[in-house]
Amino acid sequence: MTEDDTPVQPASTGIPIVTSTDGQPFIGCDAVVAFLRSIAEVVDRLDDQDDPRDLAAAIHIEADNLECRAIAHTTHQETR
Repeated sequence: MTEDDTPVQPASTGIPIVTSTDGQPFIGCDAVVAFLRSIAEVVDRLDDQDDPRDLAAAIHIEADNLECRAIAHTTHQETR
């Protein structure tokens, strides 16, 4: 496997998830701000020839990743 073959981790992978007292997952405001800034950096790197659907797909991947992590985090908390 070359360096180019290494899968890129979603930016949302590094966002810390906390479980509230009611068992629901949440993320802090500072994590949301950092996440939004990372999305803005991707938009800044796009040139006029990039398809907007590519950006939309990337944002959907990030949202799906974060949602899956939140579900897994909550499930993990409930099994303790």
